[in-house]
Amino acid sequence: MPKRQTHTSLTGKVALITGASRGIGLAIARALATQGCHLLITGRTLPQLEKASRELAGQKVTVVAQTCDVRDPKSVKALAISAKKQFLHVDILINNAGISQPSLTVDKLDYETWRDVIDTNLTGTFLVTHQIMPLMRRGGTIVNNLSLAATRVFPGLSAYDASKYGALGFTDTLREELRPKGIRVIALIPGATDTDIWNTLWPDAPRKKMMSPETVATALVSALSLPENSTVEEIKLQPTTGPL
Repeated sequence: MPKRQTHTSLTGKVALITGASRGIGLAIARALATQGCHLLITGRTLPQLEKASRELAGQKVTVVAQTCDVRDPKSVKALAISAKKQFLHVDILINNAGISQPSLTVDKLDYETWRDVIDTNLTGTFLVTHQIMPLMRRGGTIVNNLSLAATRVFPGLSAYDASKYGALGFTDTLREELRPKGIRVIALIPGATDTDIWNTLWPDAPRKKMMSPETVATALVSALSLPENSTVEEIKLQPTTGPL
């Protein structure tokens, strides 16, 4: 009797990852490269992106690096054109690009900070998804990296909370719209993870108690490796110490 398939090989699949030059995005890129995925990685800072690209190319997969500002429709459209030119299609889209804000109550939060956070974390997720969806086929997967802030309120982080709550609503809606097309949609909801975002959010945060980006990446790769006729709608992760 043949063995039941328990996982799907990721070898040869094409993954596009935004915000991939550091933190969770880079950890995911490393993990997918190890699995044999070809990569299109994006970020706003060219030197960091080129450094990541050189590292990932050592995994003997095709790695294309392109700067992209997810807040800018023209920049995102150029990214989609590049993806089609380089790979013809995209199997895995990881909407990872995101920023935080200084801890400020609503009465002290300026409009420019509010708009930058919303434009990056929420509108950017929409813009990239909107442009890349036509390049995706049945069996593809979209992953939106959200945050525990998508399900829990943190006073002083109104813009960040609003962007992540909104992105979760967008993710849940997208999942239902794409289910008939056979494209899976996953909400990645990590708790406190040791990345540079804490330099803005909470400079004195106890980062030694946090998860590593590699832990998040490992969990995501496990979900992506599930058979195509199954899915995980949410991946929730917490440090062993619990919420900080």
